[in-house]
Amino acid sequence: KTTDPTLFGRNYFNRYSAPETEEDEFADERAEILAEAAAFKKSAVAYLHPEVGVCLEDANLFGRNYFERASAPDVESMEEAEERAKILAEAATLKKLAVDYMHPEVGVRKVDGEMFGRNYFNRYS
Repeated sequence: KTTDPTLFGRNYFNRYSAPETEEDEFADERAEILAEAAAFKKSAVAYLHPEVGVCLEDANLFGRNYFERASAPDVESMEEAEERAKILAEAATLKKLAVDYMHPEVGVRKVDGEMFGRNYFNRYS
């Protein structure tokens, strides 16, 4: 009489001392939660360390810039460029005047000859 030794196998999964196993639904949910936690951690690290830089991982992120290419048409006309230059010059002058007003200890740097006028109305003679 011969018997197959595989017929007398021990079931290691349903024995009383076996570790508990979880169902597929719980395992899938656990995997999703861990994936979300990993994504949140990655976002937090990227937010807290801006010096690391951006790693491009998605192929859709490699887009073409149609505005700064060499063959792109000029968007600004000459009148707009001149107006922009005037506005920037005026803003620089206003900034200089504001700095001069807020810091009187700096003093006058340039002296114009017209600034040394003589007062003929309040003189002693």
